[in-house]
Amino acid sequence: MPVDVPAKTLVFSSRLFSPPREQEFFINEVIKPFEEEHGVTVNFQILDDDTLLERAEIQQTTGHVTTDIVCAHNGKMPDWLDAGYVEDLTDLVAGWTDRNFSPTFNSDTNRDGKQYFLPVGADVYLLLANNNALPYFPDGADIDNLTWEQYAEWAANIAAGEGEGKVCITGIPMKSWIYMFGGTALSYGAGFPDANSPEAAAAWEVWETIGKANGFVPTVLNVDSCVDPMMREEAWLTVFHNARAGQVYSSNETQFTLAPAPSGPTGVGTIAGVSGYAIMKDAPNYDLAVDFLEYVTRPDIQVKIAKGTGGFIPPVQEALDYMGDEAIDEVMAKAILVLENGVASGVPGYMYQDWGAVKACFDDVFEDTILAGKDVDQARLDAAQQCVDDLLK
Repeated sequence: MPVDVPAKTLVFSSRLFSPPREQEFFINEVIKPFEEEHGVTVNFQILDDDTLLERAEIQQTTGHVTTDIVCAHNGKMPDWLDAGYVEDLTDLVAGWTDRNFSPTFNSDTNRDGKQYFLPVGADVYLLLANNNALPYFPDGADIDNLTWEQYAEWAANIAAGEGEGKVCITGIPMKSWIYMFGGTALSYGAGFPDANSPEAAAAWEVWETIGKANGFVPTVLNVDSCVDPMMREEAWLTVFHNARAGQVYSSNETQFTLAPAPSGPTGVGTIAGVSGYAIMKDAPNYDLAVDFLEYVTRPDIQVKIAKGTGGFIPPVQEALDYMGDEAIDEVMAKAILVLENGVASGVPGYMYQDWGAVKACFDDVFEDTILAGKDVDQARLDAAQQCVDDLLK
C-alpha cells in the first residue's frame, strides 16, 4: 500500500497585495498554478510591515521558525538586514539568466555586494500631458528623454499661448508637492528631503521658471490630487505617481501622452517605493521557497502580477518583452524606463516627528515664493531647511 505523505505547506507572509481584490487575484492566478504544479499548499498571509518583523523576531529568537518567505517594504529592509533574519540569495539570482532586476533598488535589496531581497511591485513618477499641450512642445526635445529645463520651457510656452497656466501640482498643503519637487531635486543630485543644497537650489530654479511664467493652473491651491484636473482637461501637464497617471491615461488614451519623468544632470529623479521577497533564515521549506521565488519573479509572472493588481511596476528589465498594447502596458513600459535610469529615494518618514509638517515646509515655499513668481533666494531655502531639520527625531 502506498503511504500518503502529507503535502508540504509553504508559509508566505506579505505586506503587499492587502486589498481584497488584489489578494484574490494573487491567490487564484499566481499561487494556485504553483500549488498544482508542485503538489503543495501555500499558506498566504497578509501582515503589515511592523507585525511581519515582530513575528520574525519571535521566531528567530525562540529558534522556532515557521515562516518560509516574507515580502517587506523597502523602508523596512535595513531593519531585516541589520537583524540578519533573511537568507543571502546572491548565488541563486546569479543562476537566473532570464531576468535582470532593475538596479534602482539595489541600495535597499542588497548589502555588502550580496542580494537578500528580490524586488516586486515598484512605483515611480511619470509625466502625463494632454495632447492639447503638444503644439507647445519645445523644439528639438524628445518626450521620452525630456530634461527638467525643457519641461519648464514647455510649461511657459503653454501659459504664453493659452493665456493661463496648465501645469498641475498639489497645492493643498500636506499632499504630494514634496514628492513632485523631490523628484526634481534628486534629478540634480540632491538628497530627499533636501531644500537648500546647491543641487536643491538648481531644482527650485526649474519651478521658479514655471512660477514666473504663470505656468500653474489658476486653481492650483485647491488641488489635492492632479487626477481630477487632468481628467477635466483643466490641467494639461503634470508629473505624478504611476498609478494616478495610469488612471487618467486609461480613461482616454487618445487624448493623453505618457512619458518617463524628466531628467536632470544626475538622471531621472523619482520618489519610488518597492517591496521585496526574501527567504527567512532557517526556513523549514528552503528548497520549496527557492522554487516559489524562481516562479514568482519570472518576467512574465511579474507582468501578470502587475497587471492583475493594477498600478504596480515589475522591476525586472525583461518585463518589457511581455508588454501588450493596453493602456496599462504603456504605463508599465514608461515606468520601466524610469527604473532603468532612475535616481530613486523612498520616504524617510520614520526619521521625523511629523511627516505632514515636513511636507508643509515645502508647501510654504511653493505658495509664498514659486507661485508668487518671486526669485528663490538662498535665505528662503535655508529657512525651509531649518523647518525640516527642526522636525528630526
